[in-house]
Amino acid sequence: MRLYKRKRDFGRVRALLPILGGLAVAEAFLLGLQNASGAVADEQLRMTEDSIRRAAVSCYAAEGSYPQNVQYLADHYGVQIDEKKFVVNYSIIGSNTMPYIEVVPRGGRSQLDSDF
Repeated sequence: MRLYKRKRDFGRVRALLPILGGLAVAEAFLLGLQNASGAVADEQLRMTEDSIRRAAVSCYAAEGSYPQNVQYLADHYGVQIDEKKFVVNYSIIGSNTMPYIEVVPRGGRSQLDSDF
């Protein structure tokens, strides 16, 4: 039986605290970078879709009909699409009806995809 409590040695734990704190800060930083890159990709997608839509409307105003494909917009109206990142769904319904325009990340799912 001991008369006095033995002091616990926290030396090892104290040595690990700065390392664990540094790892926590690094993980929080990397998580923030990942969230920021996701937001940038979403903004690029939105801007690409908006530029296609604006060019289609400009084409309709200038020529009296919507273009038959996206390549026409790229050739005549300066629309730029990063085809390594995005796929464009462009479905023309008629020459005087606004086409269905959707930009999807490559490998992503379109709203036209159905769940069977």
